[in-house]
Amino acid sequence: MGSQETKPQRNLTSGRELDHYINGQFARSNGKARLVIKSPATGEHLGSAPDATVEDVNAAVVSAASAFESGIWSRIEALDRNSVLNSIADAFAKRVDYFAMLDSAVTGRPIREMRAQMGRLPEWFRYFGGIACGLEGSTVPFKGEYHSYTRHAPIGVVGMLTPWNHPLLIMVKKLAAALAAGNSVVVKPSELAPLSALLFAELAHDAGLPAGVMNVVAGQGNMAGRALCNSRKIARIDFTGGNEAGRQVASAAANRFVQVKLELGGKAPVVIFDDTPRPEAVAGAAFASFVASGQTCVSGARILVQDSIHDQFVEAFRKKAMAIRLGDPSDPSTDLGPLISQRQMELVLSYIKIGLEEGAELVCGGHRAKLGPPLEAGFYLEPTIFSNVNPAMRIAQEEIFGPVICVIRFRDEADAIRLANETRFGLGASVWTRDIGRAHRVASQINAGIVWVNDHHKNNPSSIWGGFGDSGYGKDNGWDALKDYTKKQSVIVRLTDEFSDWFGDSTSKRYG
Repeated sequence: MGSQETKPQRNLTSGRELDHYINGQFARSNGKARLVIKSPATGEHLGSAPDATVEDVNAAVVSAASAFESGIWSRIEALDRNSVLNSIADAFAKRVDYFAMLDSAVTGRPIREMRAQMGRLPEWFRYFGGIACGLEGSTVPFKGEYHSYTRHAPIGVVGMLTPWNHPLLIMVKKLAAALAAGNSVVVKPSELAPLSALLFAELAHDAGLPAGVMNVVAGQGNMAGRALCNSRKIARIDFTGGNEAGRQVASAAANRFVQVKLELGGKAPVVIFDDTPRPEAVAGAAFASFVASGQTCVSGARILVQDSIHDQFVEAFRKKAMAIRLGDPSDPSTDLGPLISQRQMELVLSYIKIGLEEGAELVCGGHRAKLGPPLEAGFYLEPTIFSNVNPAMRIAQEEIFGPVICVIRFRDEADAIRLANETRFGLGASVWTRDIGRAHRVASQINAGIVWVNDHHKNNPSSIWGGFGDSGYGKDNGWDALKDYTKKQSVIVRLTDEFSDWFGDSTSKRYG
């Protein structure tokens, strides 16, 4: 298995000028271009990674394919893979705080959020390592003297394209299942947040993962991502990101008849009925909407509120939003960090302008936040709420990916369901009510792959995750994900010594 030698631990002030991770070691790029990573909160230099060339990507894919074909991982017992995955989980558990601080600095996510998220990641490796040991085929009835059974085998080399908003969580959700099934992988993280993925590959190798089984190439989507999708040695593509890029990935996969999973955009409804205690409704809506500054695919972007409590809710929600603390992501008291980039901030501000032009009422926020040194250059945006929103408005239909929330009235249960489904997306939703019957009725009629009741954002390795419609297809988590990383084979065995020669003496019978 992988190297077991003790290496000096990286710290937050060293070891961030990284290279690709290929075949169990850091590898220099064939090109000279670098991705410079800066803090979205302060603009300070955080590190750099290579901007991959096609040759870099090909080298990573060849490494993964060689490892797969050797059988060093793909053909060992599931129990042995489970042991390594548990070692990875243990190694990561010891480094949770480091990775939390790193990704907090790179993405601007508050450290409190990142610690909570990172602390759970070992569970994915333990879960998938465990259930892979129970991945069984089946014996099936077959007419005559035959024995027929099915078996699961790893697919081969999996190409993973992961986003910047949850750099490790989304990668780990895919990676743990793919590795547990026996595959090799090549990860292409977002060019905005590649550092933690590169360092995680080193950690996994040091914990016992054989060289070449996990490779990471940093680079931009239009070069590295396209090269990965077009590689003839890639057997499956797993993509999380924007819809336009998702269409390109799906098209590349279709051209080569390669399996693909897509997790794309969202415009999640948060449906609040009037029997929900107001403090819980307000706190729940704020949690759904403003975690990660609204930069998640399941962010509660549309708050649907029953008519009878609408006005009181909007006022309480306004007060809650205005009390949210913007600040340094490394400060545990910070509630809301910056957006990821200047480009993203300008995009979100343009949507706020669109909302005003469409006639929505700005309840609060709407401007770039003015913070003192050293955060004055950060991409901070005030928590923003619109009310009197027409469901047909662009701000209610298009994914904004920022802390911009639409509050929309509904009359009754049927109206709530209609409004919740009035979108082309179908990833996440939540229903808030004390009526258990209504909770189940409404949840079953909302067109979303994930529906929470009286909560939002919660995730678990055993609970499937994926969307409908323009939110993509395929599932992370659970048995569905593990089986999707395998190919199911049917084996049919003749049991009798007697064999009927179909063409025996056929010439004489037919023409004699």
